[in-house]
Amino acid sequence: MALLPEGFHDRLPPYADAAARLEARLLGTAFAHGYERVDPASAEFEAGLATRLKAARARDAVRFVDPVSQRTLAIRPDMTAQVGRIAATRMAHHPRPVRLSYAGQVLKLRASELAPAREARQIGCELIGLDSVAAAREVVLVAVEALRAADIGDLSIDFTLPDLVDTLATGPLAVAPDTLEALRDRLDAKDAGGVAALDPRYLPLIAAAGPFAEAHDRLCAFDAGGALRSRLDGLWAIADGVGVRATLDPTERHGFEYQSWLGFSLFAGGVRGEIGRGGTYTILHEDGSEEPAVGFSLYADALVDAGLAVPERRRLFVPLGTEPEAAAAMRAQGWVTVAQLTPGDGPAAQLCSHILAENGPQPA
Repeated sequence: MALLPEGFHDRLPPYADAAARLEARLLGTAFAHGYERVDPASAEFEAGLATRLKAARARDAVRFVDPVSQRTLAIRPDMTAQVGRIAATRMAHHPRPVRLSYAGQVLKLRASELAPAREARQIGCELIGLDSVAAAREVVLVAVEALRAADIGDLSIDFTLPDLVDTLATGPLAVAPDTLEALRDRLDAKDAGGVAALDPRYLPLIAAAGPFAEAHDRLCAFDAGGALRSRLDGLWAIADGVGVRATLDPTERHGFEYQSWLGFSLFAGGVRGEIGRGGTYTILHEDGSEEPAVGFSLYADALVDAGLAVPERRRLFVPLGTEPEAAAAMRAQGWVTVAQLTPGDGPAAQLCSHILAENGPQPA
C-alpha cells in the first residue's frame, strides 16, 4: 500500500528542490559567520539523550530496542541537545566560544492538532561557551540574515524572558514555592483572573506584552526595584537595530522551558505559527557542570509548505539535435535545461516554461 503513517508525508517537486535550496542558503549564511557544520547521528542511547533533553522534549522521543546492543535507543526529536553533546565531549577541547551549525530530520512520538507533522527538517546554529548580550545579539542577527538570504520577507521576532518570574519570585516579589508553578502557567496563559487570585502584584506583566519599545518601557516602569535592569538593558541591546518588526511578551514560556534568560520566536508573513525559535540555555558536561550557550532552530517545512521558498520554475526545453554547447551556455545563465530524448516528447510534458530556439529561449 502507498499510505504513510499519520504525521508523515513525501515531499515532491518542486517543493523538495525548494527545501534543499532553502537549507543551502541558510547554512551558507551561517558558514559565512563562522558556524561550521556538524552532522549528529539520527539515534542515540535513550539514557544519554534523555539526560540532555529537557523533560518535555524527552517525552517526544521515539524509542526502540537495538538488536545489536540490546539497549534502548531513541530517535532524536530535537538536534540542539545532540549539538550540545558534541560540544561537551568530542569538542570539549575546542577554544570557546565554538560556533556550530546543523541540519537534519527530527521525529516526534506524537503530534498536536495545531502541528500535525511528526517529522520535520530542523536547521540551526549554536554558539557554545557564552550567553552574553554580544553572543545573543550575534545569533539573532545571523538568524535574520539567513532568512533574508533565503528570500524570506516580512519577518518579525517576538522576545521573551523565560526566567523572569523565577527572578522576581526569589527576589522583590517573593512567591511561595508551592504557588510558583501555577503562577507561571497562569501568566503564560494570560489569565488575568488566575494571576489575580494567586498574586495580583504580577498582573502588570500581562499588560506589558506588545510592540517591543512600548513593552520594554512598561517593564522598566514595573521594575521599580531594579531587579530586572541588567536583563532589560541586555534585551534592548539585542533588539536594537535587528532590522525587523519586534515584539516583547515577557511571560511567554511555552516552548521555552529549557531557556535561561532570553528566548525569541521568528515569524514570516503568510506562514501560520512560528518558523523558528531560539534563546540562551546551558549544556551538560559529563562531570555534571553546565556551560552557557545560545542558538536558534529554523523549520524549513513551514516556509516551503507556504510557498515562500518555492521559486517560479524556469525550465528550458532543449529540442533534439541541439548542440550540447548551446544547452551548457543556457545553464551558465541560470536556466534549468531539459533535453528532448524522444520525438514525441514536448515542453508541456517536461513542465518547461520555455523552449530553446535558434534566437534563444522562447515561451513554450
